[in-house]
Amino acid sequence: MTAGDTASIATDDTTDPPLLPLPERAALLLERVDAPPRLVAHLRAVHDVAAQLVAWVRAHCPELEFDAEAVLFGAATHDIGKALHPAELSGPGARHESAGRELLLTHGVPAALARFAGTHASWTVPGTGAEDLLVSLADKIWKNRRVTELEDLVVARLAGAGGRRPWEWFMELDEALTAIGESADRRLAYQMSHPLTRR
Repeated sequence: MTAGDTASIATDDTTDPPLLPLPERAALLLERVDAPPRLVAHLRAVHDVAAQLVAWVRAHCPELEFDAEAVLFGAATHDIGKALHPAELSGPGARHESAGRELLLTHGVPAALARFAGTHASWTVPGTGAEDLLVSLADKIWKNRRVTELEDLVVARLAGAGGRRPWEWFMELDEALTAIGESADRRLAYQMSHPLTRR
């Protein structure tokens, strides 16, 4: 795979499904690490879902303070460590998490942004912020995987900021996640249409 291929997957217009392009900085990083095509496609799908979640939170709970740009960058790079551990693209494994964080730091990404590569699968760790929860949620909802524990943590953040009862937030969030999940098959097909390995 050439750098041009990476850029194409990361930024070209898509119609089925329509996906937002990755942030330029993330796309350049993926080129530098020679990320496999399927990884780039996965990151683009998760980034698009993260953008939908950010828009929903801003519209429904503007009182919740969080760094939207950090969420979008985190979603766009959370699995970058799989460029070093490509077997984890098609099978289980967590080696990509710390490897991804270190890879981002090596490429000059500040620790506050590199952290998502290491935190996207550990949302119960003390000190987990709203940004981390939203990246983790996007990484599940892109394929319509519902994780009660994670969603409950997001609901608690919304309730703490928005002044409404948790069950009300649960109902609204559930409706939003259900709607986002309806496009999961198209996102999965898009990801699977890209090869696991570089050409």
